[in-house]
Amino acid sequence: MSSSSDYGSHTWGLLLTVDHQHENTEKEFLLQVTGDLHIGGLMLKLVEKMNISQDWSDYAFWWEQKKCWLLKTHWTLDKYGVQADAKLFFTPQHKMLRLRLPNMRTVRLKVSFSAMVFRAVSDICKILNIRRSEELSLLKQSGDTLKKKKKKDKNSKELVTEDILNLCDSPVSSGLPANPGLYSKTMTPIYDPVSGSPASSTITWFSDSPLTEQNCNVLALSYPNCSPEMLAEMYQPRTLADKAKLNAGWLDSSRSLMEQGILEDDQLLLRFKYYTFFDLNPKYDAVRINQLYEQARWAILLEEIDCTEEEMLIFAAIQALLFTDILFQYHVSKLSLSSEAQDSTCESEVDEVEAALSNLEVTLEGGSTSNILEDITDIPKLADNLRLVRPRKLSLKAIKSYWFIFRDTSISYFKNKESALGEPIEKLNLKGCEVVPDVNVAAKKFGIKLLIPVADGMNEVYLRCDNEDQYARWMAACVLASKGRTMADSSYQPEVQKILSFLQMKNMSSQATSDPESVDMKPECFVSLRYTKKYKSKQLTARILEAHQNISQMSPVEAKLRFIQAWQSLPEFGLSYYIVRFKGSKKDDVLGVSYNRLIRIDMATGDPITTWRFSNMKQWNVNWEIRQVAIEFDQNVSIAFTCLSADCKIIHEYIGGYIFLSTRSKDQNETLDEELFHKLTGGQE
Repeated sequence: MSSSSDYGSHTWGLLLTVDHQHENTEKEFLLQVTGDLHIGGLMLKLVEKMNISQDWSDYAFWWEQKKCWLLKTHWTLDKYGVQADAKLFFTPQHKMLRLRLPNMRTVRLKVSFSAMVFRAVSDICKILNIRRSEELSLLKQSGDTLKKKKKKDKNSKELVTEDILNLCDSPVSSGLPANPGLYSKTMTPIYDPVSGSPASSTITWFSDSPLTEQNCNVLALSYPNCSPEMLAEMYQPRTLADKAKLNAGWLDSSRSLMEQGILEDDQLLLRFKYYTFFDLNPKYDAVRINQLYEQARWAILLEEIDCTEEEMLIFAAIQALLFTDILFQYHVSKLSLSSEAQDSTCESEVDEVEAALSNLEVTLEGGSTSNILEDITDIPKLADNLRLVRPRKLSLKAIKSYWFIFRDTSISYFKNKESALGEPIEKLNLKGCEVVPDVNVAAKKFGIKLLIPVADGMNEVYLRCDNEDQYARWMAACVLASKGRTMADSSYQPEVQKILSFLQMKNMSSQATSDPESVDMKPECFVSLRYTKKYKSKQLTARILEAHQNISQMSPVEAKLRFIQAWQSLPEFGLSYYIVRFKGSKKDDVLGVSYNRLIRIDMATGDPITTWRFSNMKQWNVNWEIRQVAIEFDQNVSIAFTCLSADCKIIHEYIGGYIFLSTRSKDQNETLDEELFHKLTGGQE
């Protein structure tokens, strides 16, 4: 027993619970403290008391009763108001969280549960290689939107968990600061050598990124739709009141996850909250564009936004185009895997050094050399007439035919074949360059874009081939040369065959558009349930392919951007609905919040009653006691309402958020004034 004199009359006992993974070790500790002890000193006393050797730098105190973090380590217990009855948990600030992305894929990663949601989303987007994180936020799915799920979902739960993409080893997830240069505009875009679709440029620049090339494809490429049966099980809003439920669960951007009742390993939705998509750039935004396309696609399929039959067919045609592109990439990847297996088999069967020594021995003995291996000093070369295209500023591209010779990892070109014995006009070293396909099979266009690094940036060169065979041979040579390998490499011929197969499938795709019977697709996957009930499968296929002909030459990224633009042109685009009661009114109305206006809508008829533009708004405020939003406009117009379907803080944050996003400009170099955002959206509760 310790007497009170050992501590002094001003000390008192504080029970602390530690969240650690050490078995057979106590988790509760009673410390004698004083009111003037600062939080940092309390941490030190606790760690010394535990005597456990580990890194405690990510740990902080969580006050359970007050639902708040004690992050200001220089504050004293008295200043925080901590007394003997307080329950403090010493727990990691970064915890596991499951996020369901717009493409319906789930990722599992470590997120800061102590930072404001605005900052947490920024860190998440850095991990996922999504620029402009201020456009996104976290949404907690309401119970009403989950009621549509059927009992058999319980049986498929195991399948869902297997599909989770784990990104647990990222520097941001571990609590380390993210690289400030992650979104540098000087980065060079990286392209897939076969499909031509841009991959995320940050992957090759930061080796510690958790997004490997495979994981990036999961986030940057779209995948086939679910079946109509699965679509029928998902929540589909039928009325404005149903649509209001979709926006009820947005988290408060000015509070942390723990403060809002989010627990470790909970699942949240990561969604684009604000419908102002700034500076969409295919070179850097492969993941962002795809996730935006997916959010738009599911909004169309689940009828969260209304569109006409003609518009639905255009949306379906773009999805069908992307679906066929997925099939091609799948077949190409299978060819690539088979060629790699073939390469490894060849390497195991024949050892080049042993074969060369054997040939030399036979030659010295006067015999004939074996045909197993050609002379290893004889490196193949290519020689052809190609057209050279050099882009020029403020003028048309200069296109001219030259005699090209590809040897080792370099390309030399001459005025004609006869002058090939002399000095070349120019010699291009392809080691470390970027090779981008520029192909349109239907238009018989076979081009190769070379981005060659030079001292002052990138030298951009285009090569035009005459036919598929020539293109495949030169493209394969360029791809290998960019990796420092020659055509003598055993992977050259498989690479040629892979490219030829890809071109052949592309050619089959353009022919398929004229013959609906030859197309193996389920049109029901590309339209909402309303149209699957209205038309038969063959009718849908014919109508989708008719619309498909107008867009069949688009690249995957162009198709996604076209889909997004068509989505943006819909009358209801960008409207988030809430059920409100206006001051002085006896009935409920729907309030639509857009990027530039507020719309009062009659709940029964869906007709707009009044529109107020943000440009005419003088000020707005919230009475937190009665949860009422009051807004003043020009010409002495003022409105006030209470929100019935969600917390009024959500609407307040929407208004402030849109005003904040309107202040963005490209001159800001993508830095955000986080303090201004919280000033406009935080409120004073």
